Amino acid sequence: MILKRTLFIAGLVALALAGAQIYPSSAGEEARVIPAPASDEAAGSASTEVAVIAGGCFWGVQGVYQHVEGVSSAVSGYAGGEEKSAHYNIVGMGSTGHAEAVQVTFDPKKITYGQILQIYFSVAHDPTQLNRQGPDTGTQYRSTIFPRSAEQAKVAKAYIAQLDAAKAFPKAIATTIEPDKAFYPAEDYHQDYLTLHPNQPYIVINDLPKVENLKRIFPDRFRSKPALVLAKN
Repeated sequence: MILKRTLFIAGLVALALAGAQIYPSSAGEEARVIPAPASDEAAGSASTEVAVIAGGCFWGVQGVYQHVEGVSSAVSGYAGGEEKSAHYNIVGMGSTGHAEAVQVTFDPKKITYGQILQIYFSVAHDPTQLNRQGPDTGTQYRSTIFPRSAEQAKVAKAYIAQLDAAKAFPKAIATTIEPDKAFYPAEDYHQDYLTLHPNQPYIVINDLPKVENLKRIFPDRFRSKPALVLAKN
């Protein structure tokens, strides 16, 4: 629903006014330490590569990758549907085929595609949830990888099979792989949302813990200065 996050925030404000305590660290999705992918992309000569992933609200997923060393850009947007419906108010209806997605541009000499996926499965979202993440429900919040090449699709498929075989999660991974889907950037007011609104209750409860988990589980991958879209770093 379009108003889901607004209603969620309003509910938190009401609880605070009533004197209820809020525990941000316990409300975010649980991060997991998982094995690195056994199969990854072959080393190449390219200086940049693009990955497109979806894992619930794009605010948090974007915020995580903006703090990943080797990532030069993480843009919130939509993937899975048509260009004409790639608008927040339309996608929020849940019938466009789009998922809230993030386009991650990275240097494959500093971080591999497989390592991008390891962070995705470990701290960016819960891949076992079907068509939802946290308080958000609907196909627009599904867990999906949108590979940009046959090799990316192969790595993603193999990694999901590896994690399922290792029982890295208590349930089977629900992440789908949807190749040949275009990415459309979201409206400007969705970009850099975590950095620009760090005190908003939704961000505090659902998204800031993901960045803290990135720092805790992947200290060698963490960068304190985010790679922002609209503002100067």
